[in-house]
Amino acid sequence: MGHALREAEEAFTIGEIPVGAVVVFEGRIVGRGHNQVEMLKDPTAHAEMIALTAACATLDNKFLVECTLYVTLEPCPMCAGASVWTRVKRIVYGAADPKAGACGSLFNIGSNNKLNHRAEIIQGVREAECEAILKRFFRGKRE
Repeated sequence: MGHALREAEEAFTIGEIPVGAVVVFEGRIVGRGHNQVEMLKDPTAHAEMIALTAACATLDNKFLVECTLYVTLEPCPMCAGASVWTRVKRIVYGAADPKAGACGSLFNIGSNNKLNHRAEIIQGVREAECEAILKRFFRGKRE
């Protein structure tokens, strides 16, 4: 999660909502990303999407069966769906997202029994740190 937090700081630095993600396979990072929605003017440029795409490219495979996705904020429906489609083994997130979270807060796409794949969901890892960077970002926007 420390690497995901560093990605979130990178997003913060460039004025993006500070969310960071990394994909880990066999103990090494194979994909990383941070939000780039504003910079790319692309609503799909979420940290998770970028990290999952990079991991697929690194592993030369559309499936990430033995991978873990670490992300500082609970994935939204799009990102949780992409995690299911790539068949990640596990999704680990820091801060819950009660307004758009799709791994337990608002929806449960990540481990929905009606889908063909379910990821193990681990919530609240380094939650305070993940929440703090988001609060700092939005406080700055309000000021």
